[in-house]
Amino acid sequence: MEIEILSTSGSKTIGKLQLEESSTINDVKKGVYRLKKLLYPDRQSVRLEARGKTLKDSDTLKSLGLKNGSKLYIKDLGPQIGWSTVFLCEYAGPLFTYLLFYIRPSLIYGSGADAKPYADVVHIAAICWSIHYAKRLYETVFVHRFSHSTMPIMNLFKNCSYYWGFAAYVSYHVNHPLYTAPCSCISYIGLGIFTLCELGNLSIHLALRDLRPPGTKERRIPVVTSNPFTALFDYVSCPNYFYEVGSWLGFTVMTATLPAALFTLAGMYQMSVWALGKHRNYKKEFSNYPKQRKAIVPFVL
Repeated sequence: MEIEILSTSGSKTIGKLQLEESSTINDVKKGVYRLKKLLYPDRQSVRLEARGKTLKDSDTLKSLGLKNGSKLYIKDLGPQIGWSTVFLCEYAGPLFTYLLFYIRPSLIYGSGADAKPYADVVHIAAICWSIHYAKRLYETVFVHRFSHSTMPIMNLFKNCSYYWGFAAYVSYHVNHPLYTAPCSCISYIGLGIFTLCELGNLSIHLALRDLRPPGTKERRIPVVTSNPFTALFDYVSCPNYFYEVGSWLGFTVMTATLPAALFTLAGMYQMSVWALGKHRNYKKEFSNYPKQRKAIVPFVL
């Protein structure tokens, strides 16, 4: 069958493809790439209408009701970059940025700042921060299985600005020679919260990885496993975000600094947006999705 390919921008014709009823949207993308080399597959969003929803790569032309002479629309998503590349950049930056302030460079704090005594919690905070971002780098390489291979390249600059900027803001204050540490009791309570939530976050990521066989985009309903940290799946769709916010809440308690609190609030807002979106998608995709679950905070949100 012949399918006409148009651009969503002004409905300009890109070309025509000869395809079979069994051909998939992924086959369409490959065909479009042959017609126009700028539009490599990851850069394309294929739609039935110019303002319609993006079709899945696995959808067949027959399942979509397309016939000889039908039309498909291509939206150019712009230059793309790999998810893993973005994650590695946005997580490596905060690790090195924080440690740069930790050594108290004279250019930032003045001559002799590195010789002034450090409170114990300053060393502990540096270790916690390093462990968190080292864990994220490890998860990016060895744990996460991405449903999409790329994202718009501008996300690299946006995400790196957020993570690197907050790392500098928090680290500048925690490692400042004039920093006043909270009492040891408060610091150790914060450390305990941070540690438990980091373990919980890693546990959820491992459980989510096991839901998707390697090399596939299969999605399943997350469920509780033998790991006690996964018990939150009975209450929320995204316990990894809940634990992530908990980690930074613990860091804020441990260091008792306003910048850490602002970082926690900003993260809570963004992760709530992501969690609500994923929660809606789960409910749409799975008719038997547990109704008692919330998105990120048990019984609340």
